[in-house]
Amino acid sequence: MNREYSFQKAPRCSATSKRTRERCKAPAVRGCTVCRFHGARGGGPRGERNGMYRHGLYTKEAIKERRVFRELVREARETLAVRSGDAE
Repeated sequence: MNREYSFQKAPRCSATSKRTRERCKAPAVRGCTVCRFHGARGGGPRGERNGMYRHGLYTKEAIKERRVFRELVREARETLAVRSGDAE
């Protein structure tokens, strides 16, 4: 008499409550470990499509560019240090 439906077998959300320390009982979104209430859909769009976009200082491209530049400066300093050590 007690039927089991597919939504009852769905994996549950892995988020826990700070207050009760119990897990969320909502079904997780397909392909995610959390439910729609706990961030499965991700958030705002990336880059200029986001309404809070201002200058691009912390975009992935800008961060990567600064990292490459720092590495070049580090290598240049090491090269100069070695050459100045050879001159003495």
